[in-house]
Amino acid sequence: MSAAAAAAAESVAAVAAREVSKAFGGVQALRSAPFAAAAGEVHALVGENGAGKSTLIKLLGGRLPPDSGAILLGGTPVRLSGTADAARHGIGTVFQELTLLPWMTVAENLLIGREPRRALGPIRRGAMAPRAEAVLAGLGITHIDPRALASEISLAERQIVEIARVIIRRPHILLLDEPTSSLVEREVAWLFARIRDLSAAGTAVVFTSHRWNEITSIADRITIFRNGAEVGTFDAIDEDEAITLMTGRRVEALYPPLPPVPADAPAVLEVANASLDGGSELGFSLAAGEILGIGGLAGQGHRELFLGLFGAPPLPRARVTVGGARTTIARPADAIHAGLGIALVPEDRKGEGLLLPLSVRDNLTLPILGRLSRLGVIRGAAERRMSREIIARLGIRTPGPAQPVGALSGGNQQKVLLGRWLLADSRILLFYDVTRGVDVATKHEIYELMMRLAGEGRAILFYSSDTEELAHLCHRVLVLRGGRIATELRPPDLAAEAIVAAAMRDADAG
Repeated sequence: MSAAAAAAAESVAAVAAREVSKAFGGVQALRSAPFAAAAGEVHALVGENGAGKSTLIKLLGGRLPPDSGAILLGGTPVRLSGTADAARHGIGTVFQELTLLPWMTVAENLLIGREPRRALGPIRRGAMAPRAEAVLAGLGITHIDPRALASEISLAERQIVEIARVIIRRPHILLLDEPTSSLVEREVAWLFARIRDLSAAGTAVVFTSHRWNEITSIADRITIFRNGAEVGTFDAIDEDEAITLMTGRRVEALYPPLPPVPADAPAVLEVANASLDGGSELGFSLAAGEILGIGGLAGQGHRELFLGLFGAPPLPRARVTVGGARTTIARPADAIHAGLGIALVPEDRKGEGLLLPLSVRDNLTLPILGRLSRLGVIRGAAERRMSREIIARLGIRTPGPAQPVGALSGGNQQKVLLGRWLLADSRILLFYDVTRGVDVATKHEIYELMMRLAGEGRAILFYSSDTEELAHLCHRVLVLRGGRIATELRPPDLAAEAIVAAAMRDADAG
């Protein structure tokens, strides 16, 4: 954007950034970046993980101050002293990191600062849940119990509560950083209906997503970032061109070819009598070199299956065989050390996978500290060497192994989780929505890594909320419904439409 165009956009924008820069240690997150969004506009920010989108959202939302440049509201420069100050200016933000307090109920989280009170000030505790229930119902949300603790509801439900808490305040400026990363299609449709209502009422909405179909269906304009700099703003742009601008290169084939599973490949994981809903039982086998997809609508037992195979907690009554030997998996340590080694990459990498304050090196080597220790003392040189090797192998963007993993972008955090299990030489990989919140280029790297791992004979159990991924990356797909296997799909019948149809079919159907 030229200086003249940027100045003109600033003058009429509801929210704007004037040549803002921000650095974290040796990492320059934003470089003199301009940005402007008008009232009533839905403006999408796109780019790779680490391109600067989330940092810009944090500057606009008052969480961080810029090192240089200015934030403008209605053409007037402002200095936001924090998120509370931003809220007083009419800015509501849903940050990428969820902020619900896990020990509080859904109602308490939803109504913070808006609690029903008595005349003299005390909170009317008995009125909290009914008030929250009415607020949620007014937004079309009827499946979330306002009396439940935030820690007891799913990641997608926590995301919905987080969004609801912001939009009920009817902000003039709404900033949404990856709000759909944990949502399925019907929940995305719910959110987009709310966004359209707000924009029609004059709210400026700034939105980030790595799902191109979402960007094109909701955005009035699209701004692309690469390496902390703005590379263009468009009313419309082709996906291939956008990817080239985001990455600086062309991604020719998004889905790499599947390596064949040898006809004599042994079953490395066999599951029988697994109960996911207290009644129905399921069983399956997973061969060496196979990528077995698990599909179906949310809430059908996928998460319980993956966590159960990792012993967190174990699957009730399940018979698990690893490498031909019956195995008891009562806790994650059992899974890691059971025969060929079982590894889990969970959906919530920040809450369930990584120790954010610790370094990249510490997170990578956590499962293999026993191998790296002698007489109880970690061999620091070996630990540093191994972590540097995996950082280089996976292209993890970090100033070095000592960088806190919480300071990395989402895609690079996901690579750290994957690298952890490569260092552990795990042979059975449980990948649960591993591309959630990951940019298109990093997705492509993960896809290629999956193919290499399968080609090496590792077995992958793969769940994705993206049915296109299941259709293109799996040798076969098991569709779960009601805690049981409803359908098994194989080529040539394995397609995204077939997965959706099987998931939606009545339970009594064939």
